[in-house]
Amino acid sequence: MSYSLNTPKSVQYDRTLVLAIELSSKSWVLAAQVPGLPQSKTRTMIAPDKLALETAIDGYRTRAAAAGSRVDRVIAIYEAGWSGFWLARWLIAKGVEVHVVQPSSVPVDRRMRRAKSDGIDAELLLRTLMAWLRGEPRVCSMVPIADEADEDARRCIRERTELISERISLTNRIGAVLATLGVEGYNPLLQSRRHRLMDLRTGLGEPLPPNAFAKIDRLLSRLELVLTQIAQLERERDAVVKEPAADEAGKMIQQLCRLRGIGVQSATVLVREAFVRHFANGKALGSYAGLTATPYNSGGVEREQGIGKAGNRRLRTTMVELAWLWLRYQPGAAQVTWFRERTGQTGRRVRKVMIVALARKLLIALWRFATDGVVPHGATLGPAA
Repeated sequence: MSYSLNTPKSVQYDRTLVLAIELSSKSWVLAAQVPGLPQSKTRTMIAPDKLALETAIDGYRTRAAAAGSRVDRVIAIYEAGWSGFWLARWLIAKGVEVHVVQPSSVPVDRRMRRAKSDGIDAELLLRTLMAWLRGEPRVCSMVPIADEADEDARRCIRERTELISERISLTNRIGAVLATLGVEGYNPLLQSRRHRLMDLRTGLGEPLPPNAFAKIDRLLSRLELVLTQIAQLERERDAVVKEPAADEAGKMIQQLCRLRGIGVQSATVLVREAFVRHFANGKALGSYAGLTATPYNSGGVEREQGIGKAGNRRLRTTMVELAWLWLRYQPGAAQVTWFRERTGQTGRRVRKVMIVALARKLLIALWRFATDGVVPHGATLGPAA
């Protein structure tokens, strides 16, 4: 069954079961509007299991039938989070229309001491879905349900990011041990790391103590494993550019790499984290990346609170890095001209604020280039194009 992020189809509530699912590792709480029982609170706690959910849905159908109504359509909602999209795919296979909502977009009670429980959250999700089904698209933001193959493909770039963090951590720990011994100038990332370790001397001119040497040796073994895994992932990443594209994502990666200032890693992150999904417009894409502004304008108070940061942090980080690179490698691009006209001779702080705005503009331009082939105005292609 298909799903939509646009205005929903009209709902016949006398034949539609509307269901909200509050997920957790210990239990799932359901809140539902059941045909024939519009006034009753049908809230249920079940085991965190798909079969228990299927049984609960069948139970709602039975209650509707007992009230003289028939369930022809089931619409469900749950919050995007640690559970991913497997439940959405399973429900879609069962004929359920599923919507996954961005948690930060769900309206909440503004009272300072707001009561909170899984049951209350499930009721809130249900009310949010009901408002969205009535045709109020701004009441929340629905998350595109990623294709299973696309979701699996992005695990490689995320794993590489995790391995880079581990590499930095191991390098720092080796440096910390050596710093306590007065040793300087040792780089564990060089291929001669083992040989140079044997020649190290402490600040007193003596060989490394045995326990310190053994610890560094074990850390180097872990570091070498991490480096091997990073190299393997990078070979697989680079193969997408060197070989003929096997899918649409591969074509978009190759397309982005034609632009000066964009490497394979950045192009892969952009495509796997964002461009493989459907976005109605550039504003929706900017919101997904968490690069949209959050102004505070009430009465006589007016100030800018910065970007929302409620979206994909990997995509957001990559875009800010690309924005700085864009200034260097694409000096004639329209986005760079716009940036320089507004920063002029201003200080470093203003440039750091404006670079985020440039990142948002650049993200939309690169999205149009990757999907529709529209070259960013003033941008130049690399020599291999």
